[in-house]
Amino acid sequence: MRDVELLMPAGNLEKLEYAIRYGANAVYLGVVDFSLRAMRKGELITLDNLKQAVDLAHSLGAKAYVTLNIFAFNKDIEDLEACIDRFKAAKPDAVILSDFGVFNLVRKYMPEIPVHISTQTNTLNYESVKFWRDLGATRVILARELPIADIAEIRKQVPDIELESFIHGAQCVSFSGRCLLSDYFSNGERKANHGNCSQPCRWSYKLVEETRPGQYYEIHQDNRGSHILSPKDLCLVKYLPQLINAGVDSLKVEGRTKSLYYVSAVAKTYRAAIDEVLSNPNADLDKYFQELKKVGNRGYTTGFALGDNNGESYSYDISKGLAGADFLCEFRDLKDGNFNFVKIKNKVLLNDEVEIITPEEQFKAIVEEIKDDKGENLELGNTNDEVFIKFSQSPKNYKYAIARTVGIKGEDR
Repeated sequence: MRDVELLMPAGNLEKLEYAIRYGANAVYLGVVDFSLRAMRKGELITLDNLKQAVDLAHSLGAKAYVTLNIFAFNKDIEDLEACIDRFKAAKPDAVILSDFGVFNLVRKYMPEIPVHISTQTNTLNYESVKFWRDLGATRVILARELPIADIAEIRKQVPDIELESFIHGAQCVSFSGRCLLSDYFSNGERKANHGNCSQPCRWSYKLVEETRPGQYYEIHQDNRGSHILSPKDLCLVKYLPQLINAGVDSLKVEGRTKSLYYVSAVAKTYRAAIDEVLSNPNADLDKYFQELKKVGNRGYTTGFALGDNNGESYSYDISKGLAGADFLCEFRDLKDGNFNFVKIKNKVLLNDEVEIITPEEQFKAIVEEIKDDKGENLELGNTNDEVFIKFSQSPKNYKYAIARTVGIKGEDR
C-alpha cells in the first residue's frame, strides 16, 4: 500500500512537539482570531511565536500547516491584511482556509505557499474538488459527511490533487461544523466559526409545552438522557485500509483543545496502526481501537464513513469526553538513575500499577517509592505535585514519557 500522512493537532508548542515525537508526519496549528480553535491556556501559538512553532516542526522532520479558516467579516480581512507578513515569514508548509476573501489575500501576499481547503467549505463531490484544484489549491479537506465510497469516487475523478479526511475526534452536530447555535445562545458573543464555540450541542435540554409555561419536562431518548444534539466521537482506526485504498493522502485527527496525554496517546496508536496496515493490509486493528478507548471520548462512532449514520451516532447520556484511562503523570527528569522526577496530573498512590508510554515503549510498572524534593517518603502524589517516583521499570528514555492507569474504564460506552 502507498504511504499516507498522519496529521495531528498542535494546540500549543508542547503539544506540537509531543505529537511529532509520538508519530505525526505533520501538524496543524492556528493563532487566536484567525482559526476555529481559540486556545486559552498553555504556551499558546501566537503571531509572536508562530515562526518558532513552524521551525520546531521542521527541525523534527514534520510539516506544519497554519489555519486561517474563519469565515471573515470586513474587520477580519483588515486585521489579516495588516499582519499577513507575519504568516508569510513563518514559512508554513501550507495554509488551511475556507473563505474566498482570505483565499484572495493568501494568493496575493503568499503566492508561494500551498493552499489547503478547509472542511468548513463542506466539500462533498468531485466537481467541487475540481473547482478548488482549478483555483490553485493543492489539497482539499473533505467534509466529515462523506462515505468512504464517495471519497474513492472523488479520487477516481480528480487524481491530481491531495485529499485529506478526518479519522478521529469530536464531531459537530451541524454540517461540517458550520453551526449557529453558539452565536444564538450567546447573543453573538461566542461565534462558533471564530474559534469560540460554547458547544450548546453538549448541553442537556428540557422540554416545555407551549400552553404550560414554566412546566419543564425531561427529554428522554430510550431512557438514556437528554443530550439530544451531542454526537459521539469519530473513530475510524478499523477502517484505515479502506481509507488508504480510497485515495486519502492525509489522515487527520481533531483535537487542538485536547490534552497533552490525548495528543500523545492518539498519535502513538494511529502511527502504529498505519504502519501495520502499510505492511499488512489485512491486519486485525481491534487492538488499536481498544487503545483509543483509553483517551477521552463520548463513545465512538464511524459517523458517515460507512454510509449508515443513524441515531446510534449520538451520545444521549454524556456530553463530556470520558477517558478509559487517567493521565497520571508527565516525566520531567531523572535523578540518580532510579527516581523519575514527574509532574502529577491525577493522584498516584504507593504500590499503584501504572502503564508507561513513550514514543518507543509501552509497559506496565509498579510505583515502588514516592519522595518529595526534600527526600522524604510519601504515600501518594497529589494532582499538580512535582515529586520523585521510583518505578519497578523505568523508560529507557524519560523524555516525552507519560504514565496512565491500567485497563479501560467505562467499557459499556
